[in-house]
Amino acid sequence: MDFQSLKLFLDITQTRSFIRTAEKNHMSASTLSRHIQRMEQEIGQPLFLRDNRQVILTEAGERFSHFAEQTWGEWQQIQRHFSPDQTELEGELKLFCSVTASYSHLPRILAKFRKRYPKIEIKLSTGDPAKALYSVQSLQSDISLAGKPENLPNNIIFHYIDDIQLSLIAPRVACTATQLLQQTPIDWQNMPFILPVDGPARKRIDHWFKLQKIKEPKIYATVEGHEAIVPMVALGCGVAMIPDVVVQQSPVANQISRIQLDKPIEAFELGICVQQRRLQEPIIHAFWALLSDLN
Repeated sequence: MDFQSLKLFLDITQTRSFIRTAEKNHMSASTLSRHIQRMEQEIGQPLFLRDNRQVILTEAGERFSHFAEQTWGEWQQIQRHFSPDQTELEGELKLFCSVTASYSHLPRILAKFRKRYPKIEIKLSTGDPAKALYSVQSLQSDISLAGKPENLPNNIIFHYIDDIQLSLIAPRVACTATQLLQQTPIDWQNMPFILPVDGPARKRIDHWFKLQKIKEPKIYATVEGHEAIVPMVALGCGVAMIPDVVVQQSPVANQISRIQLDKPIEAFELGICVQQRRLQEPIIHAFWALLSDLN
């Protein structure tokens, strides 16, 4: 049994998908299946049960996964111990973050990382911050910048970077939203809201609705990510509760107004997420160690 097969086995336990694991490791699904079949022949037990919809570990697979994690971790430690100076690390690191984070928080981190490890290639993907945690769990990325969820999965560790404040923003053009904001008290029940689909910001907005006793808010639209929400507000489509950093970086920031709230929206923590077991991999370990130097 070789170390590559152990790594492939561990990847499948995380992605629960032969296809995604094969893509991640740049091989065909049939080649991956042959690796697993050889392992199963050596062990004498099936490791996975799979159909067209899901892949699950057998009882033997569950027991073997503990051995595989320990063995793979020890192999990574030996590699680091006998490797040349860490500045010579080579390979790629896949990062995921929101568009805003790519120019608000990531540049300082990457500038220092690239200076220390110039031979490591950064593969950056941007998208909806609500998908950041899943991106790491599914191995689509090695590391992601993510808002800390209320319940952090046991296999994920989180390194705090910043507190993200949220504000209620409103259009400056004449529209339904601006008319409602001029009322006393404000008729929040009929206010058109533009909301993110999911994520830490959405959780805090939903909590604010409960505090205001708004059982069924009037939702104009739900949008993936935050960046597209600001221009929708500027155009008079409704109001939104949005991270301040997104507003500050928006090209239409001068076309919206911040509204003072009697009950402020709770901030959330922004940080780096990674699968705990993957900290044993040299490149990810190097990135994680660098984070401590930035504090």
